[in-house]
Amino acid sequence: MSDSETGVLDSFEPTRARKLAGTVAQVLRTQDADDFQTATCGELEFTFEGIPGDRHGGFTRLSGGREPWYPRGTEMVNERQISILSVEELAEIAKRMELDELKPEWIGANIVIEGLPGLSLIPPRTRLVFDGGAVIRVDGDNVPCRVAGRAIAENVPGREGLDLLFPQKARRLRGLVGFVEKPGVVKAGEAVTAHIPEQWIYDPDA
Repeated sequence: MSDSETGVLDSFEPTRARKLAGTVAQVLRTQDADDFQTATCGELEFTFEGIPGDRHGGFTRLSGGREPWYPRGTEMVNERQISILSVEELAEIAKRMELDELKPEWIGANIVIEGLPGLSLIPPRTRLVFDGGAVIRVDGDNVPCRVAGRAIAENVPGREGLDLLFPQKARRLRGLVGFVEKPGVVKAGEAVTAHIPEQWIYDPDA
């Protein structure tokens, strides 16, 4: 083993795996293929392709500005099937933007969860296990963008600059994206458990 590899192991300080419980406050889906805004529904059926018929469903998707390492429009695996937001974080974003409210449907939510602290900071590989049996695997946090900001502006007439303000104020509060690991049905009011894996900082220069 090289000295550099030994140094990485010497600095290795994992945090323990944990389980945290929350509640599904709301479920939503897109209604129009040309509009990423969502609408509340009674329940969501998840398949391996995500939400059947949803704008963000499918085994694959086309790359965009979030994937500068690929030419735009490159077909790639769809790790962004599901958008998960937090009741508490939506309230915090609204406060930072000086809005009376920020509705999850304005920014394309599929699942809104209450009671999971720091939802947007939950790490990749976390499993969100719903009482009904469905499991969503977290890919990572959802970086706020001007598209969502423009959708907010459409719903808050009379306020200028919300499209730019949202990316500034919603950083690390905009929720998570993930993909369906185990199909099932999710309903508002059911419990969800975040199975958070062991974590560590990788520092090759340690």
